[in-house]
Amino acid sequence: MPAIAQPLPSDVLAARDGLLAFADREIIPRHNKHQSLFDDPRRLYRKDGRFSDELLELIREVRTASASAGFYTMCVPVELGGGGLGHLAYYAAWEALFHHCGPNNWLMLYALSHWAFGPSRLLEQVTPMARDRFMPGLMDGTRSMCFGLSEPGAGSDASMLKTRAVRDGDGFLISGRKIWTTNAPVADYCVLFAITDAAKAAAKQGGISAFMVPTNTPGFTVQRVIRLFGHIGGDEAEIAIDNLRVEPWQMVGKEGQGFVAALYGVSLGRIYNSARAVGYGRWAVELALNYAQMREAFGQSISEYQGVSFPLAESATELHAAHLMGLNASQLLDQGLPAVKELSMTKAYSVQVGYRAVDRAMQTHGAMGFTNEVGLTDAWHALRIVNVADGTNEILNRTIAQRLFKGDTEV
Repeated sequence: MPAIAQPLPSDVLAARDGLLAFADREIIPRHNKHQSLFDDPRRLYRKDGRFSDELLELIREVRTASASAGFYTMCVPVELGGGGLGHLAYYAAWEALFHHCGPNNWLMLYALSHWAFGPSRLLEQVTPMARDRFMPGLMDGTRSMCFGLSEPGAGSDASMLKTRAVRDGDGFLISGRKIWTTNAPVADYCVLFAITDAAKAAAKQGGISAFMVPTNTPGFTVQRVIRLFGHIGGDEAEIAIDNLRVEPWQMVGKEGQGFVAALYGVSLGRIYNSARAVGYGRWAVELALNYAQMREAFGQSISEYQGVSFPLAESATELHAAHLMGLNASQLLDQGLPAVKELSMTKAYSVQVGYRAVDRAMQTHGAMGFTNEVGLTDAWHALRIVNVADGTNEILNRTIAQRLFKGDTEV
């Protein structure tokens, strides 16, 4: 990347560089040692599409090793027992991991607590009883969670939830369906969102509550693993909730105010996906630059042809801009500002230019770009997904336009 005038704070740099050293020590060697596993989808997934026991053990090893080294929870609030480094460190660390490891060393997904898989500021409002029961396993990496928000009729517009939580004595009975719930096939816990006041929810004045639920609770069923891009398994799932009982201590935050937590989770997702797009984009461009200098056609290196070099130069420019946008949005969040417009701009722009960079790198490689061993197709799949995840580009543009028309025109 081009030079940055304002360097990252020293604590963020130390954490980022330490995490990359951890990846070199604990993640890349595991991929090398178990390459035959990662090359064989039938060993990676069970017949029902869930991760195999062999893969789950490697994932747990990475999580627990990272937790022991102090990296896994480094961005989790101090109040929960984490390092408290905040959004800037979260962005910088994820971007660096994706850039450094690339898609072929994807166990790095579990080296840092992802907001939907593990502890984050999202869980600051759990009750003391829930903290005692759930947080130790989440913090040490032995347990994981999922984020039960999206539904068949409620994707980017999460206010369209249909899942209901009905009073039952001191607690609630929850019924409904969830879809696109990442990590649900193997998660130990789920932060489950449901309507507790239909009138307020319809008026978009609250009425949605969040609950921390063990996934082995009666009434919680992973109905199917959702397979993508022709893969035989995956980590997205559709969930059925049928008269699942929760107690008052399982509520996350105040009753009727769960949508605030949901929006914060989505904001973390947008930071994460922006970093992922820039990191993979950087990895892909550098791969293409190296290949273009080695590959010859018609008596010279293909890097000499403008049809090859100019698209890569354009992607490098776009990724630089996206990187700066990510840094800025993260710092605004660390200052306690909502950064609604800026974060929407960052995510919409980053995922598009990251995807474009990977596609251009594939074009540079020619037929080699489609092969499994290069890894570009895995990055291409991932970035195609994040152009939809945590708010489609169309929804984000709508949000940006709304903010502009309300007078938020600062750039």
